[in-house]
Amino acid sequence: QVQVVESGGGLVQPGGSLRLSCTASATFFNLWAMAWYRQAPGKQRELVASITRGDSTNYLDSVKGRFTISRDNAKKTVYLQMNSLKPEDTAVYYCNRAQSPMWDWGQGTQVTVSS
Repeated sequence: QVQVVESGGGLVQPGGSLRLSCTASATFFNLWAMAWYRQAPGKQRELVASITRGDSTNYLDSVKGRFTISRDNAKKTVYLQMNSLKPEDTAVYYCNRAQSPMWDWGQGTQVTVSS
């Protein structure tokens, strides 16, 4: 069973930056397309950014130009660099495979953007 652990969240002022990390105990991690998701209070979970095994990336329109997803296969880790953060980015951020079947969800990491 794959375990996913997210970290790096916190409280940041609007315009600030955070770097999230996600480590997955997956065999052949390098073969899987990975993604970051987020869920704000009262809203459904949404896909924020994804990266293929070939390092092609895609982003939610609202984060394009501000967020960057990357991966380090040797460390089985996916990163999300978040710049120019806005209050509407406030959510719990999760990582998982980019396509079904999904692994069990981790606990996520809380990102709060507020002055």
